[in-house]
Order: sequence, then structure tokens, then C-alpha cells
Amino acid sequence: MDERFQFAILYPRMGRRSIMKRFMFILTIILLVFSSLAFIPTEQLNQEINANPPKDTVKLIFIHHSTGENWLNDENGGLARALQQNNYFPSDTNYGWGPDSIGDRTDIPNWPEWFRSPNTPQIMQAVFNENDLHSPYERTLADPGGENQIILFKSCFPNSALEGNPDDPPTPGSDLNVGNAKYIYNEILQYFKTRPDKLFVLITAPPLIDSTHAANARALTGWLVNDWLKENNYTLPNVAVFDFYNVLTGPNNHHRFVNGIIEHAVNDKRNTEYYPSEDDHPSRQGNQKATAEFLPMLNIFYNRWKSAGAAQPVEPSTAETPAMIPDDGQNNQSSGSPAGAVEGMLFDFESDQPPWEASVDEATGTTALDCQASPAAAFSGKQGLQIAFNVPASSWATCSSFYDSPHDLSKSDGVQFMLKVDEPGVVLHLDVFTGPNGDRATYAREIPLQDAGKWLTVQTLWSDLKRVDWETGGGSVFNHPGEITGFAFGFPAGEKGNSGVIYVDDFQTFNAKSSPSEPQSSKPTVQPAEPSPTPMQSRGFLPFCGSIVFIPLGILVILGRRRG
Repeated sequence: MDERFQFAILYPRMGRRSIMKRFMFILTIILLVFSSLAFIPTEQLNQEINANPPKDTVKLIFIHHSTGENWLNDENGGLARALQQNNYFPSDTNYGWGPDSIGDRTDIPNWPEWFRSPNTPQIMQAVFNENDLHSPYERTLADPGGENQIILFKSCFPNSALEGNPDDPPTPGSDLNVGNAKYIYNEILQYFKTRPDKLFVLITAPPLIDSTHAANARALTGWLVNDWLKENNYTLPNVAVFDFYNVLTGPNNHHRFVNGIIEHAVNDKRNTEYYPSEDDHPSRQGNQKATAEFLPMLNIFYNRWKSAGAAQPVEPSTAETPAMIPDDGQNNQSSGSPAGAVEGMLFDFESDQPPWEASVDEATGTTALDCQASPAAAFSGKQGLQIAFNVPASSWATCSSFYDSPHDLSKSDGVQFMLKVDEPGVVLHLDVFTGPNGDRATYAREIPLQDAGKWLTVQTLWSDLKRVDWETGGGSVFNHPGEITGFAFGFPAGEKGNSGVIYVDDFQTFNAKSSPSEPQSSKPTVQPAEPSPTPMQSRGFLPFCGSIVFIPLGILVILGRRRG
């Protein structure tokens, strides 16, 4: 059929110029619709969005300064009242709060101290346990008990004075600039991965009246909403962003749930405070606008996180259990442990020793492990090694340390360390390595842990270690204590996953006067703790195919009906 004849059928009584105008109009609408869909995450297109409040009361804490105080205030933003109307029981932190007055420090460069420092366990436990008010609002709900489940955190308006350039990539540093801010936000995701049982909601810093650095602030908040989690392949539902900044830059700028979709709209082309008070603090009007838009979004964040389910402890393993002796806390080796003289301290996690570093299965995108020295992990001295991990089914993660050259530990009979776990049922491997990188041999012993909350002395003879099955010679007994190149704690996950926190201290060699008798039970098969990682899978957010196919047809039908 002739193309001109097809046009004539579709658009009778129209000239060639009118037809071209009509199709240009249709094309413009298609582009506008498609560009707006590009900002809607795939999950919003494929899943029903639930903006209903939780059925049961949920404990929530807000980390903030003066702007957050005004927002919570019953006589200003009314956020605390609205939270309770939606079944959230609020607490908050403010200036002077917490360990070492950490509440004084909530600027963007301070977040690593909260979430990525040796003091993180102490600080965050205080956050989880906080139950008091530090701002002017009243509570109308009864305390449901337990820890805070949702953590809101926000920096104040000075953090919108970002130096640098809008497109700066993540760059480590100490200044308040775009690159360092991106780097810091990327870093703290490592902690959030280890706590899938908590929901973390980042509230972007409010805008300034001054426009000097306004373009940088706009760029950072846009990156946080649209690109932060995507660029890090972060797929856990326990992190969300609310763009407080954008809401306060104009009456037609929004971050809200409307007409069944999440709308992040920048219609007013300004990057400065539209609702100022006597200074850069948002006004009552601005705060109340933010409250109205935030609560449905918080409900969506909560329901999305809750529907995924928090990490559950794995069932205790029935595999062979090495010697684990409850310690009396008086010395490094309890009276109940096998007799022997300690030959040498390998790691006290305080001296100048090889670092311990995390390695995870990147193929899943959700496997997480954080290992670092921490005062909370100290059995003796000032600090020990804390390892927080969340390993989904069929994945793996390790915390390892390697020497620059082989160490001869042949004068000892094995190694021992002090160990405490926060939950029973964690599955742990002790790995010992020989050989250089690229030709490394791995020997392991599985240590299923069932005793939680107290320090144990864990001893492993060299003869307890077996070559892992996935290497040549799998199952062979370790007999190279004079050629050790490293150690690791491995966290394999079978069908159920493996998550929790362990604390290790005083990792040392020991000499036993007599070796423990061989266990009567059959020996377990050691599973690989660290198979070769596969390249990270890429994840699309909005496939081009399929979306645009249906739009032109729908528009043509609508236009046809209008002509009729």
C-alpha cells in the first residue's frame, strides 16, 4: 500500500503540512512521556507501591541538628506528630548526644565516624537503644519496646555549600566538596549492607539562600536520589533517600507519592531556599510541605524493606566442633583449655601488623562484610577485630590478612584465638594459606558456633586443617606450618545464608602437651570459603524495549477519539 494512501486513511481531509504537524506533536508527547518514565525505577513499574502506614507501631530515630529540631517541632513542621499518626514511635539525637558527644558532628564528612570507624559499634548501638526526646514535641503513642528499627539521618544546611564541580567523581578527601561527599556516601553503604535488619533513610541537606554553590548542591542531591544506589549496585531495600533539599527549592518541586507513582519533580528551576525564615533555616511553611510529602514516602520505604524480610540467623550446624572453651575473663587462656605455652602473638589488632581486609562475592550484589579493629571487639588490650557480615544463600565472604613473605610457625602445634559471637548458629571457617598469590593453597577448618554472648578460646591444631575441596589435593592434611603466608576467617553460606557479627582477639600460636583425641563423629566436608569471584552482573533500571512500543498506539487512539 502506498505510504501516502496510508496517511490519507489515518487522517482524512488533512493536507501534507497538517499531517506533518500532527506527527511532530505526537512525537513530542512520546518523548516527554518516555523521559518522565526514565526517572521511575523499575520496581515502581513492576511492583505495587504500598504507601499505607505500618499496622504495628515501629520505633524510629532521627539524627539531626537545628533544622531537624524545627521540622520535628509540634509548633513548626509537625513531623513528630505526623510520624505518630502513621504509627511510628519517634526518638531523636541532637547537639551533645551520645558517645563522645557524637551528636555534635553530623556534617557529611562526619558520617564515616558514625558508620565506618572503630567506634561505629558503640555509636550505633547507642542509636539503636536511644529512647528519649531531644526536640520539642510530644509523644502520643505507647513505647512498643525493643530497638529503633528505622534510622533517619540528615546534615544541616551548611552542607549545601559544596565546593568543586557538579560532575566531580567520588574522590576521598577531608573537605566539603562534591567528590568527597560522593565518596563518603559510597563508603557508608558498606556498613548498611551489614545491617539488613535496620532501615536507613538519608534526608538530603536543605538548601541555602546564597546561590554561590547552589548548582553543586543540586547535583549532589540529584545524584543521591537517582544514581547513588544504582552506581554501587546496591539492591538491598534497607537504604532510601528523601530529597528534603528539592522539596524546599520551590512550590512545584516535589519528592512525593502522587497518582500511584513516586514523583521526583524539579519544575521550578531554582537551586536555593524558597521557604527561608530569618536565616537559612526552612520556614514553618516549608517544613510542613516537607512533612506532607515525606510521610507517604517513608511508608513506601518501610513497606518495601519489611516485605523483603530481615536477615534471619542460620540453623546451628551439626558438623564437627573444634575445642571452644568459655573463658573466665582473667587471662588469655582459661583453666579449662588444653595446657600449653603460648609461643607468639600473631595479631593483637593494636600493633603494627598486616591489615585484615574484606573480600566478597561480587556476583550477587548483596553480599557484604565489614572487618575492622574496634574497641567493642577487645578481649584484652584496647581493641580487637570486629567482623559484621551478611552472606546470602550460595554466596561467600572472607576477612583475610597476608604476610609479605612466608612465616615459619613450625615450632608451634597450631593457632588459637579468643572469639565471641552475637548470635548462635553462625558458620565460620578458619583458613590458613601457603604459597604466593596466584599459586596459593588454602587449608580450612569449619567452626560451627552455638554459644553466643561470651568469650571462647578456639584452638586449632595444624593437623585439623584440610585442603579445600575445590583445589588440587582437596582433603589432604595441612603439613606446611613453616610456609604460612596468611590467615582468613571465611563465611560460607549454603542454602540458608549466613549473617551476624563476631569478635576476635589475641590471635596467637600455641604448643599443646598432648593433642586432643580424634572426634568420634565423621569429619565434615570443608566447603570453599572463597571461590574465584565472577564479574559483577550489570542491572538495568528501565529497559528501552517494551516501554515505547505501547505509547504511540495509546496516543494515536486518544487523538483519534478527540477527532471523533
